Amino acid sequence: MTDPSDRRLLLVHAHPDDETINNGATMAKYAAEGAGVTLVTCTLGEEGEVIPPGLAHLAADRDDTLGAHRIGELAAAMEALGVTDHRFLGGPGRFRDSGMMGLPQNHRENAFWHAEVDAAAPYLVEIVRSVRPQVLVTYDDNGGYGHPDHIQAHRVAMRAAELAADAGYRQDLGPAHTIAKVYWNRVPRSAAEAGFARLRATGTPFPGVADVADVPGVVEDAKVTAAIDGSAHAQRKTAAMRAHATQIAVDGPFFALSNDLGQPLFTTEYYELVRGKAGARPGERESDLFSGVQRAGAEDEGAAA
Repeated sequence: MTDPSDRRLLLVHAHPDDETINNGATMAKYAAEGAGVTLVTCTLGEEGEVIPPGLAHLAADRDDTLGAHRIGELAAAMEALGVTDHRFLGGPGRFRDSGMMGLPQNHRENAFWHAEVDAAAPYLVEIVRSVRPQVLVTYDDNGGYGHPDHIQAHRVAMRAAELAADAGYRQDLGPAHTIAKVYWNRVPRSAAEAGFARLRATGTPFPGVADVADVPGVVEDAKVTAAIDGSAHAQRKTAAMRAHATQIAVDGPFFALSNDLGQPLFTTEYYELVRGKAGARPGERESDLFSGVQRAGAEDEGAAA
């Protein structure tokens, strides 16, 4: 059994707000239990659409100050979740939000999508080797829904995990470290459909209702290998989502993005284990991302031997 103080979770996300929508309850749960939770955000989300009319001037096509504003939103969200270690890849503004796939913004010189993976990955390798997480959470190879920055975050995270474990790579970035378990964000189709059924039965407070296809990471149930019950931290996740006010409108157990289409706010969050050994019996889902992970001291003793 791993002591709470020995558990270290690293999450890699594309923009501020992605972490809270996908993993807010998970982050709050582990932070409350005393685990180390580190968030790395790859861009400032400068190209996001702004919901509140009073903040519309922040948008990229006007003052272009949304990125700086979202730094504050992310800090407030992390305070709500109880997460104290949150960083931007390479520092704030190193990589710019690339916009949706196919837009001219994809090709800006400093756009995250435009960056070479092996040029961006070392910034994350240094964090991995410093924090030494046992668990990494990021997106699948389609970024959950095809956004270029989400795809790039996946590529950089997976490459950094590989490079961080290579003792011959960039020793100046710290001693090599192998991440025991890597998860991708998922939503089982049955949970998504049940959530939308609740929304329709309750009556959406938004002009319309999104579709299951609009939820990133929805897959057939069999692909989901872990379910983290964060319902005890629902208020924390809701507060964190409200903190991302330029991007998210929250109404009870539902929320909408800039399209004003309601969707369910999940407090049980789901994952697919893609690297490492599962801590559950075959056919069962893990209820703890750290299940089966060695105690940190044992890892260190093994490395010393």
